[in-house]
Amino acid sequence: MDQGREPKGVAVAASGRSAGAGARIGGLGAYRPETVVVNEQAAACAGVGTDWISRRVGIEERRHAGATETVVAMAVAAGKNALAECGATADDVDAVILATCSLPSPMPNGAASVASGLGCGASAAFDLNAACSGFCHALAVADALIRAGTARGVLVVASERMTDWVTAEDRDTGPIFADGAAAAFVVPSAEPAIFPVAWGSGGTQADLITIPHGTGRMEMQGRKVFRWATTALDPVIRAACERAGLTPVDLRAFVPHQANLRIIEVLSRSVDAPELVTADDVVHAGNTCAASVPLALHALRAARRVSCGDPVLLFGFGAGLTYAAQVVLCP
Repeated sequence: MDQGREPKGVAVAASGRSAGAGARIGGLGAYRPETVVVNEQAAACAGVGTDWISRRVGIEERRHAGATETVVAMAVAAGKNALAECGATADDVDAVILATCSLPSPMPNGAASVASGLGCGASAAFDLNAACSGFCHALAVADALIRAGTARGVLVVASERMTDWVTAEDRDTGPIFADGAAAAFVVPSAEPAIFPVAWGSGGTQADLITIPHGTGRMEMQGRKVFRWATTALDPVIRAACERAGLTPVDLRAFVPHQANLRIIEVLSRSVDAPELVTADDVVHAGNTCAASVPLALHALRAARRVSCGDPVLLFGFGAGLTYAAQVVLCP
């Protein structure tokens, strides 16, 4: 990759690939909370007009979790769906990776509770916190575990209850963030169907999205995040395509983190592939942080906008600041 094209402050870490077998997504699963909050409700709480929400972030409705829809409970439901789709059972799961940044407490380990809920409590289980790029990070780890022969089946689950960490009255976060979970069961493949990740971080800007100690509430500098996401991340998208041996025009779909519709529209134009299908699940799901990428992919497939084997670019970015992108073949 031509390093001269990379905007200041963004680097794309090198990534190798061992020869031989690869990994693929065997099954997808999703869980969307029952409660739907429309813009009229969100706007009234935040003290803004419904048109303000639509114009600024493009969200029309979002899902809020109820008392029993915890991070772990939603993750278990999504995980069960992913396993069922490909005919797998708990015995086929060697490791569970839970991508989340919204657990109520750092201990106990959320992934171990998910594994127990799925009936595979003896499997390896660990949490991964890369915020909104968490699913892409976890998928890259699962791919590496499969290719190394460490595991034969890895369940990657992204589950978030972001409404626990924002207030409905905060216009910068309340109307935007939402809850949900999605999962991917990663298994060996004769040919790679999860391609090398392009990822990195920009910790010098970590203060743009924070939960200050003791506050229990997210603070976000939305305009600066928008500027970073829409001006600095193009090299990451291009690097992910290159590492898959593809160009953007070879892609069938682009599935970015569902931060807000305006960011998605700018990023989609930067991919420069006119026939590309772009996920816009954010309109009806809100920003579900780590869960947004797999939820959006699940929605695209359910709507038959993508088919099995289609090359799809996944791209997550957010707090940290972190980012990760990889091309996968749609399950």
